[in-house]
Amino acid sequence: MAVKAYVFVETAPGKAGEVAAALQNVQGVEAADPVTGPYDVIVVASAASLNALGQRVVNKIQTIEGVVRTVTNVVVSL
Repeated sequence: MAVKAYVFVETAPGKAGEVAAALQNVQGVEAADPVTGPYDVIVVASAASLNALGQRVVNKIQTIEGVVRTVTNVVVSL
């Protein structure tokens, strides 16, 4: 069963647009939208497992130039 998450991304000043565009090319990213508020980009991402999702965030999202930090919120069924 696939795992879905919202990843809140803080970027370096003036980099939100570039980061959002780069995120569109990351496998498993369904959406990457610049937003107002405490974070600069919100990403909807999915992966085959929680481990795969974590690896994607650490190895693909956090390594994009301009990304300062991320907070990942995994979707749960209640």
